[in-house]
Amino acid sequence: MAGRDLRALFSTNDRKVEAGEAFTNRQGQWQIVQAALGEHLARTTTAGFDVEDLEAPRTNVLVFHGVGGIGKTTLSRTLEAALTDTAGRPARWGEPSWPARPALLPVRIDLSRSAGTDFERVLLTIRLALAAHLGRPLPAFDIALRRYWEHQHPGESLEEYLSRGGLVARFGKALPQQVQSALGDVAQALLLPGSVGGAVGQLTGTLATALRERRQTVRALAGCPLLADLLVAEPDVDALSYYPYLLAWELARLPVGKSVVPVVLLDTFEDTGDRTHRDLERLVQRVVWLMPNAFFVVTGRSRLQWADSALQGQLDYTGPTAWPGLTQQAVPGPRPADGPGNGRQILIGDFSPQDCDNYLARRLVKDGRPLIAPELRAVITDRSHGLPLYLDLAVLRFLELRRTGHTPTPADFDADFPALITRTLADLTPDERHILRSVSLLDAFDLPLATATAGLPHQAAAARLVERPFVREDPYALWPYHLHALIRSTLRTADDATDDRWTDADWQAAAERALHALGEQWRTVPGPGRRLLVGCLRQGLALARDHRLDLGWLTDAAYAYTDDYVWEPLPLPARTDDGDDALTTPADALAELLSTLSRRQHEHRARTADRLTTILDTGLLPAELTEMALYYRAKAHRDLGQSTASRDGMRQVADSGGRLAPDAARGLAHLARATGDFPTALATARTLGWPGRGQRVLGDIHFAHGDMAQAATAYTSARTEAEQHSNTGEQAIAQAHLALTLAFTYPGRAEREIALAEQLLAGLDQRATTLTTKIAALVRDAGTPGPDVVDRAALLRAEITTAGITAAALLLELALVLHHTVRGDDTAARGDIARLEELTRGGDYTYYTDIAHFITGLPATGPSPTHWLDTQQATRQRWRTLATAAHRNTPNAAG
Repeated sequence: MAGRDLRALFSTNDRKVEAGEAFTNRQGQWQIVQAALGEHLARTTTAGFDVEDLEAPRTNVLVFHGVGGIGKTTLSRTLEAALTDTAGRPARWGEPSWPARPALLPVRIDLSRSAGTDFERVLLTIRLALAAHLGRPLPAFDIALRRYWEHQHPGESLEEYLSRGGLVARFGKALPQQVQSALGDVAQALLLPGSVGGAVGQLTGTLATALRERRQTVRALAGCPLLADLLVAEPDVDALSYYPYLLAWELARLPVGKSVVPVVLLDTFEDTGDRTHRDLERLVQRVVWLMPNAFFVVTGRSRLQWADSALQGQLDYTGPTAWPGLTQQAVPGPRPADGPGNGRQILIGDFSPQDCDNYLARRLVKDGRPLIAPELRAVITDRSHGLPLYLDLAVLRFLELRRTGHTPTPADFDADFPALITRTLADLTPDERHILRSVSLLDAFDLPLATATAGLPHQAAAARLVERPFVREDPYALWPYHLHALIRSTLRTADDATDDRWTDADWQAAAERALHALGEQWRTVPGPGRRLLVGCLRQGLALARDHRLDLGWLTDAAYAYTDDYVWEPLPLPARTDDGDDALTTPADALAELLSTLSRRQHEHRARTADRLTTILDTGLLPAELTEMALYYRAKAHRDLGQSTASRDGMRQVADSGGRLAPDAARGLAHLARATGDFPTALATARTLGWPGRGQRVLGDIHFAHGDMAQAATAYTSARTEAEQHSNTGEQAIAQAHLALTLAFTYPGRAEREIALAEQLLAGLDQRATTLTTKIAALVRDAGTPGPDVVDRAALLRAEITTAGITAAALLLELALVLHHTVRGDDTAARGDIARLEELTRGGDYTYYTDIAHFITGLPATGPSPTHWLDTQQATRQRWRTLATAAHRNTPNAAG
C-alpha cells in the first residue's frame, strides 16, 4: 500500500485531497536478471507449462527504466554480451546457475528512432537469430511469413530486404533458404505441382483447407490449432503481429537437444510511441504475450504500463491479472538497496519525464483527478531533472500557493528551491559542505581534483562526499564523479540561506583554485594524455570564461590541442550568468578560437576564415594566441585558393619567430609549390625539420614530379617521425599521402596502406586527410570497368565543394584524368582537364594541368609557368610512364 504524505495532508483543509509519498534507489541489475531468468526457465520446463495457453498471466518480461544518459543502453548491450558468452560477462557479476538446456539465445533489438526499426524488423530479427542458431525451418511460421511477404512486398525478395537492412550481415543468409525449404516440404506433402515460389497463395490456401480437414499429409502442422486461421486472415501488419504464436509453438516442439529460449532485449522502448500513440507498442506487446516461452528484457525511460487496466482498448492485454510482475504502486515506492525490486519493473537512476508527470499527477488527487494541471506538471518535470526531491518540494510549493488563495501558474515554479541546498547540506560535515560547493564549479571530478578545488589538505572529506546519493559515478569516465544536475545548478544559482553560505569572493577563490588544479592535473598526471588535455581544456575554459580568470596554463593547453591535429569538439556549457554570446574576455576569445578550429572540419573554409577574423578583430587574445588565429586563418585562405592573403598571414607568423613559425614556414613552402616555384619550395623544405614537418613537404614536392619512389620514402619518414613523437594526427596525414602515392604505382600495396590510413583516422576529425584517403581509393581503382569510380568521384566532388578545400578538388580531378586515360576515354579526360583549368584559373596550382597533360599525352594549350626541379620533359616522362603502367596492369582497361 502506498505511504501517506503527512506534510501534504496537513498543508490543506481540503479533506478530499489524497496524497502519496515516494522514494527511489538503485538496484543490482544483473542479480535481478539472473533471478528472473532462473524463475522463467524453471516455469517453462515444467510439465504443466502450455505455450498455447492464451489466457494465462505472463511473467516473461523484466523492465529496467530510468532517465536518459544513465546507461540503460550500455546495460542492454552488456546483458547481451554476458548471455552470449562468458567472456563478455564482467567478472564481478559471478557465474549464473542455469542448466545447459535449454540454451539461451540473446537477441538485442534497438527500437530507437535513429535505428529505423519497425515491427517487421523486430519480428524478422528474432526469426533470423533463430535461423542462425537452429539451422532448420520453422514451417508454421515460415509459411505464414512467406504469404505475408508476397502480399506486402510484391517484387522484392526477402533476401534482398534483409541484405539492404543489414540483417544478413548480422545473422547470415539462412532464413530465406529455410523459408523456401518449408514451402517445398509442404508443397510436396500436398502434391502441388510447379514452382512453389510462384504459387504461395495457392499453397497456403490448400494448406489451410487440409488443416481444417485434418488430412494426414499435413499432420506435422495439424497440431497448431490456429495456423489455418492465420493463413486465411488478411496478410497485413496486424496479422503479422500474431505470427509470434507460431514461433512459440514451433519452439515448444523442438527436441530436447535443440531446445532454446530466446532472450529478447528491447532497448530504447520509449521510442515505440508515447502514452497516447501506442500503435507499435501494441504490436510489440503481442509478441511478448504470444511467446510465453521466450524472455524479454525491456530498457527504456519509462516503466511499462501494461498492468494498468485503464489502458484496455489501447493495448490488447492489460491489467494486473495479465501482468502480475508489472504491477506497481500509484506512486513508485521504496525498494531495499539490494533487493529484487518492486516486481519486474526496476527504476534505475532518476525518474523519466513520463514518470515525473505520473508522480505529480498521482501525488495529489482530488475526486479521482490530478490536482496539478498538465501544463504545470510539464514545467515542474522539466526543472526537476528527474530528481524526486525536487518533485516533493514542488508539491509543497503548490499546496502553499493554493493555501494562500493563489492559483499556481508555471511562472511560480520558474525558480530554484533554496530548500534543496538546505536539505542536501543538512547532514554533511563542514568540510563536506565546503567540498560540495567547490565541486559544483566542475562538470566532473575525482578525489584529488575535488580536494584541491576545496583547498583542503586531505581527501577524507571528499571520499565521504562521493558516497552520497546526489553524487553520481561513472567508473569509465575521465573523472568518475559528477553532481546531480539539479543539485549542482541550485548550489550555484539559488539564494543560499544556510549559516555557512559563501560570498562572491568565496566563489571566485574556489574558481581560481579549480582552474589551477585542472592545470596541475594536465601537467603532472600520467595516463590518457589527449583525453585529459581535452577534458581539462573544456572545464578550464568554462571556469575562466564564467569567472573572468587569467588564461594561465590554458595558452599552453591550447597549443597542445592544436599540435596533434585531432580536433575533438570542445563544446562549453551555457554561461552561468545568463550573459549573451559576445566575446568580452580573453577566455571567451580562446574558447571561440578552439571551437572554430574544431568546427572547420565540418564547415566551409570561408566560414572558418570569417570566424577567425571576428576573433582577431576583438583584440582580446594575447600575442601568442593571436599568432594561432593568424596562422589558421592563413591556412583557411590557402584552402580557399586565396594565396595572396594566405602568404601575408603566413609571413607575419613566420617573421614573429613564435611557436607556429615552423608551421608558417611550411605554409610558405606549400604556397611556393602552389605557384609552381618548386626550387623555392624545395629549399624551404630542407630547412623545416620535424617542427615544420619537412619530410611531408618533401613528399608533396616529389609527388608533383611523378617521382613516387622518393615521395613514398619521404612520406614514410614523415610517418615514422610522427610515431616517434606520438603525434597520431600527423601519422594519419603522412599515411594518407603515402597511400595516395602508392595508389599510382602499386595498387595492390595501396590497399593495405589505405586501410592503415583509415585505421589511423578512426577517432580523429581530419576532413582534408579523410578526403585524401578517399581519393587514394579512387586512384587505386583507376581504369576498372563500370560506373563505380565516376559515381564515387561525383559524391566526393560534392563533399569537397561543401568543405571548400581547393587542393582536394585538384587531386580528385587528377585521379579522374588517370582513370579515363586508362579507360582510353579521351573525351572524358578532356572534361577532367577542363575542370582543372577552371580550378587553376587564378594562377595557382597550374602544374596540375601540366600533370594532366603528361598523363594523357594530350598537347597543352600554351606554355607552362611551372619551374620544375629538373626538366619538364623528365617530369612528363615519369607521369606518362605511370599512366602506361596503370593501363597495362588494369584488366579490361579499355573494355
